[in-house]
Amino acid sequence: MAKRVPIEIQLHQKSRKLEIEFDDGKRFVLPCEYLRVHSPSAEVAGHGPGQEVLQIGKEDVGINTIEQVGHYAVQLVFDDNHDTGIYSWEYLYELGIHQEQKWKRYLERLEEAGHSRKASNE
Repeated sequence: MAKRVPIEIQLHQKSRKLEIEFDDGKRFVLPCEYLRVHSPSAEVAGHGPGQEVLQIGKEDVGINTIEQVGHYAVQLVFDDNHDTGIYSWEYLYELGIHQEQKWKRYLERLEEAGHSRKASNE
């Protein structure tokens, strides 16, 4: 797969969504909660397969700032003080392409762990 580069990144703070358009024309609208629970940080992703840490209670999380990291990624600073994890362009593209499956799996993992999402302010 060719490396994809975003040509536009827009944070919608009121709706808590990150809109990102890539150079191939694909545009994704990624909820802050989705980005937070799929953070690439070791704190969330673990240090290897099977070490992921299930994130709960992130329904109302927002993003305070987006900091560019070189020419390959951004660091998202969430309003729950989570600010580790580098979201590469490749990872953001993957999150967009596989959003439906990844979100479904997250909801299944929540249920398996005996948790459910509380109603958010959407």
